[in-house]
Amino acid sequence: MTINILLVEDQKLIRVGLKSLFEGQNEIIVSAEAQSGKEAVEKFRNIHPNVVVMDIGLPDISGIEATKRILEIDNKAKIIILTSHLSEQEIIDALHAGACAYVMKDISTDALQMIIKTVKDGAMWLDPQVVPILREKNCGVIPPRQMSRAMFKEQHANLTQREYEVLKLVVDGLSNHEIAEELTISEHTAKAHVCNIIQKLVVDDRTQAAVKALKEGLV
Repeated sequence: MTINILLVEDQKLIRVGLKSLFEGQNEIIVSAEAQSGKEAVEKFRNIHPNVVVMDIGLPDISGIEATKRILEIDNKAKIIILTSHLSEQEIIDALHAGACAYVMKDISTDALQMIIKTVKDGAMWLDPQVVPILREKNCGVIPPRQMSRAMFKEQHANLTQREYEVLKLVVDGLSNHEIAEELTISEHTAKAHVCNIIQKLVVDDRTQAAVKALKEGLV
C-alpha cells in the first residue's frame, strides 16, 4: 500500500533533497509540499495524507503549532517532526502537541523510510539523541529509569551481551550491513542476531524492537 506524505519544510534545498529520497519507489510518495505552517494546515485539510513530515522552524507558525492545528482537524493524523532542533522544551512541546515521532535531520535514509512506515501503522518513534533529554527531564513521555543489565536479561528471555549490543545499534537505525561493519561480524550473523532479538522481545520486526527498547528504557 502506498503511503502518501505531506512534506513541510521552508528551505527549498532541503525540501528538494528530502523529496528525492522517495523518487522512483512505490511505497512512499510525496503527494504535497508546504513551505509554512499555515500552508501545511491547509494542504492537510485538502488532501489528508497518511503521514506529515514536519519541520519546526517555519516562517509563520511553528511546526509544533501546525501539528496542534492539524490534529484539531483530524485527531488521528500521523505527524513526524523532522528537525535539527534539540531543545528540551521543543521536544516536550512537540510530543505533547501530538507528534508521533521526533527525528533529527541527520537520520539515515533507510531509517527515515522505516520510521514513516511504522508511524503510519501507529508506532511512536524517538530519535536516540532525544531519549536521554526526556529521561533526565522525567516529563512522563518515556520511562525515566534505565533498566539494569541484570533486570533486562531477567525480563527479556536472557538476551545475550552481543544481542544487547545489536539492539542498541538497531535503535540507532543501523541496517544489518552497518551493524556487521560496526561489530566486525558477517552480515549473515548480524541478521541472525536481529532475528533472535525480534523473537525474544515478542515483536514483529526490527522497528517494533527499537520502539519497545526506547519505550521501556532498555537502551
